[in-house]
Amino acid sequence: MRYHNITKDDMLNGEGLRVVLWVAGCSHGCKNCQNPITWDPNGGLPFDEAAKAEIFAELEKDYISGITFSGGDPLYMGNREDMTALAKEIKETFPDKKTWLYTGYLWEEISALPIMAYLDVIVDGRFVEELKDPQLHWKGSFNQRIIDVQKSLEKGTMYLYHAE
Repeated sequence: MRYHNITKDDMLNGEGLRVVLWVAGCSHGCKNCQNPITWDPNGGLPFDEAAKAEIFAELEKDYISGITFSGGDPLYMGNREDMTALAKEIKETFPDKKTWLYTGYLWEEISALPIMAYLDVIVDGRFVEELKDPQLHWKGSFNQRIIDVQKSLEKGTMYLYHAE
């Protein structure tokens, strides 16, 4: 897996102060994507132990609410195995930190993936320029949904996330 950036003390990509991992690789090609540089799966830097240590050091801080995976697309086919392993390790090490993930895939396409066991919130769906609204909270276009992953898995149907 490769990544472009690790953002610290982020308030825009999920609830609370977060660390954000911007991964490389996306096949959606959304018109006017905010981050097209991340589409190339061979772009950026290799995700190595130093990058993981940087993320874990941030997550150890009491005031950090959790991690957000974005990109690119963390669920790009070439990222899925590594993302699942990373999400699992983070959830096991920091069970009270919330894990968010942004993806262009729809919940109906990805809800059975193994990574779901380690995620709290997913923002699903491609960014659609014609449905863009800068006033939207935690998403770029109206078609995207903010999904409570664990409640959805427990109930067997999709539940939208509501901030606590």
